[in-house]
Amino acid sequence: MLMAELAHLKVDNKPWSRGTHSLRYHYLCLSEPGPALPQFLVIGYVNDQPFIRFDSREGRAKPQALWMTPIDAQYWEMETQKHQAWAKVQQVEMWTVMGYHNQSSGTHSAQIMFGCEIQEGGISSSFWQYGYDGQDHLTLDLETQSWVSANSVAWKTKRWWEREPCYAEYNKAYLGSLCLTSLHKYLELGGLNLTQRKPPTVQVTRHLAQDRGTTLRCWARGFYPRDISVSWWLGEEELSQETEWVETRPSGDGTYQTWAAVRVLRGMETQYSCQVQHSGLSQALTVAWELPSSSGLITTVLFCILATVLLGVGSLVLVRWYQQDRNKDSDYQLAPVDNGMSSLEEAVPRAPKPDCDC
Repeated sequence: MLMAELAHLKVDNKPWSRGTHSLRYHYLCLSEPGPALPQFLVIGYVNDQPFIRFDSREGRAKPQALWMTPIDAQYWEMETQKHQAWAKVQQVEMWTVMGYHNQSSGTHSAQIMFGCEIQEGGISSSFWQYGYDGQDHLTLDLETQSWVSANSVAWKTKRWWEREPCYAEYNKAYLGSLCLTSLHKYLELGGLNLTQRKPPTVQVTRHLAQDRGTTLRCWARGFYPRDISVSWWLGEEELSQETEWVETRPSGDGTYQTWAAVRVLRGMETQYSCQVQHSGLSQALTVAWELPSSSGLITTVLFCILATVLLGVGSLVLVRWYQQDRNKDSDYQLAPVDNGMSSLEEAVPRAPKPDCDC
């Protein structure tokens, strides 16, 4: 069926750039549908950008990228039928795995992720993973065409699927050949939407620690494609052992972000530099942390002084206003000063004399 689907993807043999490209699918199956999630959901990604979605509530496969909208109705009908069939299969598998966990009710989830990747130089790789309630359950070893269980309960699923050898054979055939064919087709369809290069925006930040140490963090944001190299240097020496990296992750807008950090002695920050290499850059970009300029420091100090003065003046005005307002509302006023001394007796009004004789 897959080859029939691909036959309807008419392309103009558009060239696509070198680098790493990937096609992957995420399946989510729930034992019970939630208020925000359907019972079965499929999202397909090309280069980490969603391009197709199937929702069991709507029951139709729909495009998630503009470059997929011109495809004819027959392709979408075949995708819909395929995912409707998979929804039934996944529901049966879901309840079977729940039984292996001695679970008969409650909300549980099964996740399947599979796909293929073409790396720089034409090297390809594939993967297939099955998770249950957010934990690893089974993986498919494509070399041996066998299932690898993550725990004792998953071993029961492994034995069950081993009794159906066509399941592993189908997945291996798809991942080893048809997945790569599909990836090529989608890259040609997407054209520059999937292959244009966006250089990273690089920034170095400083983070002080209580032990007088300092962490320098080199941020790379907004780049595409995903492949990037971020390294720290001290002079001509690369600090590969001292550097902490995080995994490159999507930014949510079709680009990626990552950072690399190194710990240094306080006062030595300016001697370190961050080097970034990316296909969107014509040459390696080197960025270092810079001390705040003297003009910027003077501006900051003047601003603080001005703010303090304004705060003091404002407080004084507020006190004066409060005193004047209080005096206006008072029924008692001090008597005039006599010889520089005030008389308490004259200052305090006398109480009115009672009419009766005491």
